[in-house]
Amino acid sequence: MRESYFPQEETRDLQSRIYWLFGLIVLALCGLLLRAWYLQVVKGKFYYELSENNRIRVVETPPPRGLIYDRNGALLVNNVPSFNLYVVLGDMPDQTAALSRLADLIAMPQEEIVRRVTFKKEDPFFPIKIKDDLTMKEVAMIEGHGLDLPGVKIEAEFKRNAIHGNLAAHLLGYVGEITQAQLESGSYQDLKRGGIIGQYGIEQTFDAVIRGIPGQKRIEVDALGHEIRVLEVNEPQRGNDVFLTLDLNVQKVAEEALGGRNGAIVAMDPKNGEVLAMVSHPAFNPNLLSQGASSEAWEAILKDEGRPLTNRVIQGQYPPGSTFKIVMGAALLETKEASPASRVECRGFLHFGNRNFRDWKRGGHGTVDLHKAMVESCDVYFYEMGNRLGVDNIAKFSHLFGLGRPTGIELASEKGGLIPSTEWKRQARKEPWYPGETLSVSIGQGYVSTTPLQLAMMTNVVANKGVSHPPQLLKKIRNQETGSIEEIPTAEGKRIPISPETFRVLHASLAGVVSDPQGTANGSKSQFVSIGGKTGTAQVIGMKGGAHGKLPDKFNDHAWFVAFAPVENPKISVVVLVENGGHGGSTAAPISKKLIEAYLGIAPPLEPITVKSPAPPPSAVPSEG
Repeated sequence: MRESYFPQEETRDLQSRIYWLFGLIVLALCGLLLRAWYLQVVKGKFYYELSENNRIRVVETPPPRGLIYDRNGALLVNNVPSFNLYVVLGDMPDQTAALSRLADLIAMPQEEIVRRVTFKKEDPFFPIKIKDDLTMKEVAMIEGHGLDLPGVKIEAEFKRNAIHGNLAAHLLGYVGEITQAQLESGSYQDLKRGGIIGQYGIEQTFDAVIRGIPGQKRIEVDALGHEIRVLEVNEPQRGNDVFLTLDLNVQKVAEEALGGRNGAIVAMDPKNGEVLAMVSHPAFNPNLLSQGASSEAWEAILKDEGRPLTNRVIQGQYPPGSTFKIVMGAALLETKEASPASRVECRGFLHFGNRNFRDWKRGGHGTVDLHKAMVESCDVYFYEMGNRLGVDNIAKFSHLFGLGRPTGIELASEKGGLIPSTEWKRQARKEPWYPGETLSVSIGQGYVSTTPLQLAMMTNVVANKGVSHPPQLLKKIRNQETGSIEEIPTAEGKRIPISPETFRVLHASLAGVVSDPQGTANGSKSQFVSIGGKTGTAQVIGMKGGAHGKLPDKFNDHAWFVAFAPVENPKISVVVLVENGGHGGSTAAPISKKLIEAYLGIAPPLEPITVKSPAPPPSAVPSEG
């Protein structure tokens, strides 16, 4: 008899394992059969309806943003109801046909709709916003064609509304849908695609305060994506309200006084750095940009030669012209290069090297000391004194007054301007500094550039006799949940190392600019309040004497005026820039006077205004400094 290949014990063990394996397979099959019976028989109807006709979706509901007020409680920005149009591509069997029909109903080019959906089509069931603020006619048309528009839905939401339109547009800013880059930055970890955030101005700076917390709702939708019923709701939480340092009345006066001309105005409280008004023109309509402007509208704004998205107060960099003589006066007195009594003979030009540096006044000012040089804005005096000081001394005192670096205001993309020095030119231009360049710097020309806000900080230092406060925009926050008010304290001022006697001399000279008969801003002398200030007329291009009248408007000089009032106890500082405005004394100073009188309550209140269309700037005439 043949011997078995396997021992008997091993054969029994193998058979036992096979039985166990067979048993496990049978049990698994039984489990699967029971599960299939449960799903198909017990829950069959439920899952059939869910898969064939219904879906459960979680939809994020955006929160209403907090309101924005001025310092006195005047409402600036609120939320108003809006019907917004969304599409869900995953619910559209024939996307091309549906989007074509939709374009006809909402009067939007199909190419624009396709651009918007193509940009965000990663998740087919993500609602893509196509249009804000549908008209009632559009709502009726879409609802009437609901069966022909699967995946199209209308949501009742809130839209951002700047109550006064373009007024203070660069300060208030606008909101918009969060971008992919912003999502990936890590700064918005609590947000998802489609979320609305501040994209500019106050809306951007204080977005975390204003934004609020999104809610959620679980909804049941049919096969066309139309909502059947709401299963669960988690309400959104509205954002906190903010009160700005802005004074709406002063802002209105400033916008009206600028009259549609290109330029910038900033008014501040020098005692604490609070910004009372901020104007930049040309401006834009925040409501248009907050409601999803079309690509054509954006292109038009970006190509506009007036650069309406540029906040000239913090991003415009201009030669300060003769307003820079304030820094020069302080530097002269502090370095002892001149005393208030030091005199220079002005004949209308200074011969230096191989050229003549002209004064704005043909024939000159005669014998001038510091007071007369400041009051009449004598260029020759400051040419001479600038040569004594040297550019590095000038740079040192410029920095003390806050020039040449960002002020730290709570707005994005602030520019720092430029205060040149010998080291700067070596590094930036790979060239030595030439003495003749110092003369140009001495009257705020040449390489020098400043922003209007920097000149406001300089003016505040003079008004406060040496104390500088950083600019402040936020006054208080109202917690939406508790109603409590959080007052925002002003930052402690810093004193710069300049003597009280120097500021006494500067105050007297700047008061004379307005009050003295020969002062360059005498035409803006107020009957009600003492004003100290300095005019400036900054060249856009260099021209030979007498040629200014032949220039196109865009090459006319920029007009500056910096001021504070009352001189004896300053409560407001104002900086006005009118691009290509010509004389600082005749163009910019009257605007400053209006603001000062309005803020101090010595001018009739302004009625609600509509900013006029741009008016051509006045023809340029010889500079008055």
